[in-house]
Amino acid sequence: MKSFWRLVAYLRPYKTFVILNIICNLLMVAFSVISIPALKPFLELLLGQEQIVRQPPTTPLSITNIKSLTEHFYYQLSQIIIQNGKEHALILLCVAIVIIYFFRNLFRYLSLYFISPARNGIVRDLRQQLFNKVTSLPLAYFSEERKGDLLTRISNDVQEIDWSILNVLETVVRAPLMIIGSVLMMVLLSPHLTVFVLVLIAFTAIVIGGIGKLLRKDSTLAQEKLSNLISIIEETIGGLRIVKGFNAERHQHHTFLKENNAYRRAVVRIARKRDLASPLSEFLGVAIVAVLIWYGFREVQQGLLNPSGFIVFLYAFFSVIDPAKTFSSAFYNIQKGIASMERIETILDAPVTIQDVPQAQALATFTDKIEYKKVSFRYKQDTDWVLKNIDLTIPKGKVVALVGMSGAGKSTLIDLLPRFYDVTDGTILIDGADIRQLKLYDLRTQIGIVTQEAILFNDTIYNNIVFGKKDVTEEDVMAAAKVANAHDFILQTEHGYKTNIGDRGMKLSGGQRQRLTIARAILKNPPILILDEATSALDSESEQLVQAALVALMQNRTAIIIAHRLSTIQHADEIVVMKNGSIVERGTHDMLLQKQNGEYAKLVALQTF
Repeated sequence: MKSFWRLVAYLRPYKTFVILNIICNLLMVAFSVISIPALKPFLELLLGQEQIVRQPPTTPLSITNIKSLTEHFYYQLSQIIIQNGKEHALILLCVAIVIIYFFRNLFRYLSLYFISPARNGIVRDLRQQLFNKVTSLPLAYFSEERKGDLLTRISNDVQEIDWSILNVLETVVRAPLMIIGSVLMMVLLSPHLTVFVLVLIAFTAIVIGGIGKLLRKDSTLAQEKLSNLISIIEETIGGLRIVKGFNAERHQHHTFLKENNAYRRAVVRIARKRDLASPLSEFLGVAIVAVLIWYGFREVQQGLLNPSGFIVFLYAFFSVIDPAKTFSSAFYNIQKGIASMERIETILDAPVTIQDVPQAQALATFTDKIEYKKVSFRYKQDTDWVLKNIDLTIPKGKVVALVGMSGAGKSTLIDLLPRFYDVTDGTILIDGADIRQLKLYDLRTQIGIVTQEAILFNDTIYNNIVFGKKDVTEEDVMAAAKVANAHDFILQTEHGYKTNIGDRGMKLSGGQRQRLTIARAILKNPPILILDEATSALDSESEQLVQAALVALMQNRTAIIIAHRLSTIQHADEIVVMKNGSIVERGTHDMLLQKQNGEYAKLVALQTF
């Protein structure tokens, strides 16, 4: 139940609504409970068993004294019967019952009215906290998790909590109050008959609780199967070009069918157990009623209870059955919701390993140099080293190109600079300060990134270029687009800079997408540029234009370039050749070519870097 109480803690910002809801529920229960004894004189009049009290009560009227209330009520009712007759008294009782039920349902609606902002607020807060946590987690976390599973937890699991727990939150508050109030009335009518009933109800609760535990286990399995389904959908749509190109539609159909059937089986198991709640509760309730009628008949026969009192007792008991049945269904649903909450907690409780240290240093600007000192890195403790003992100094304003075969560690080396990952051993310094001691926001503000894969969002061209930057004018955006050789094709789109580019920019060509990411980096105007295969998606003509623009942009700026094309890196101030996670050569293009058996000369000859 730890997960349940953690969810309840989300109610704190909405305590005013919760208090109003509880007050309305208390009033609703009060009017519901009042309706039970109100039936007794009504039935006595119908059955001709009315009690005519001619002498006024000797005890003073007190709303806290049940006996006093009863005596005064029957005295006043008797006076009405004596003065106006039974029919008039019956009419007054009917009006009283209608008024009682009007207020009962009014407060029932108001309780729902006040809980709605709290319920939907919790869902919003939980979803927002999840999203914020996902964006704060290090990249290493996502290499261990399936994207579909994360999507399921943020969307479906949160929705499941809404339907399974928050949807029945009203029931959890109201049903116990209704049960307690009705049981108190039963005790007043017949204490020993009430004890007999409570023993039977306890047995029912044990049976229902056992089934609820099984439901929670099945719910966890079902959510895992749904995560697998969403992962397959996401992977198939994202790689649809490859799926079609390799005639793999049937393979994906079979994979999806297998997981779809597994999810169906899990959901069926849940439905069968969940759907058992209401009929099982009703059956056990009827069984209890049957035994109760037999036992109550004996009470009436022995003169311990009059017929109208027994009928009212039955009514009070039925007032317990309905909320008890609702509460049992709510218990089943809560088990499903707790299973979803436990899955969400794995994200909420995941450690954020890359964040600001206490009293982190500010970094206003980059003024001197970047230093990698004895840097080694591996993704997990028990895996091979990706980088080994790297020593590299990059002075401000210099362009350094990283080359090497695929898997040499080039991308990992530049990922360490903005702290997408933290070094395993060694230190990275900017202007003499360990980057782990700098404010993360300040550090990343100094760096502009253009990757091989053009990362764009389902938004307008304008918003993709200004992404993450404030106080930007249209002139600034257009200037950046012109430098990136993107302005002309942007004007040819349907709405120019206001054109929506679709999911991941799929309405644009590969070269157009890449030029937008370059424009985004140009607009940021950072002192440090990271270009990871930045021109690989451009055609030859566009590459020449963008390359010239990048050369101009990198004047008096520091740039780290990874490229597979000779034209991109031959003018770099220093070329660093990497192999198996280590630096094996460094120098200018001309210097490295002089080493005929060197690694760089081999790469240039093969053009495989």
